[in-house]
Amino acid sequence: MKRMHVKLTFIEPVLGTWPSNQNIAREFIASKSPDAASIEDEVAAIGADAVADKGMTVFPRNDDGQPVLYDYQVKGFFKDACGMLSRVGGKTETGKKRAANESGKMTAYKKVIDGLIFVEPRMIPIRCTGDIRECQRPLRAQTAQGERVSLANSEEIPEGSGCEFDVVCLDDAHEKAVREWLDYGRLRGIGQWRNSGKGRFTYEITD
Repeated sequence: MKRMHVKLTFIEPVLGTWPSNQNIAREFIASKSPDAASIEDEVAAIGADAVADKGMTVFPRNDDGQPVLYDYQVKGFFKDACGMLSRVGGKTETGKKRAANESGKMTAYKKVIDGLIFVEPRMIPIRCTGDIRECQRPLRAQTAQGERVSLANSEEIPEGSGCEFDVVCLDDAHEKAVREWLDYGRLRGIGQWRNSGKGRFTYEITD
């Protein structure tokens, strides 16, 4: 078993992902669905992003009122990074995936991250270097009724802020992959609107 202590420093502001109203997604789906039994499934399928225009997204807080990331958000970043990096190298002439890095070598990577790679603690306090601001931006989506534009509003923690957590690999062989995913954080970050560069970070690891 390999334990790594990770210190992240955000080089771009990071946005909150939680609806400020805990029940906002459920209320939105309930207003659209005639079948109450399907509400929970639809909430899980659509997620908070689909109802972002219904209210501000924020950072959850711990008992001290400090903004936090949850462990599963970091694991979600790992899955996103592994999925993208595994595409590097393309395919062989026979159509098989060509493994050009550690992510490409990993099969059933989502199950591996779920069952063999863990992040501690459950709630990861974020050390803020300044005031928490707001970030407003338009969201555009193509729907059956044409283009839809709405306004999204999120809490934004400034660049230079950071957090610390442990990554526990039950198989030592996965350490290289974890480092590869963390390297990817300089290019694609964590949190909302990361396609614009939000949530990018650098990191340090100590054993």
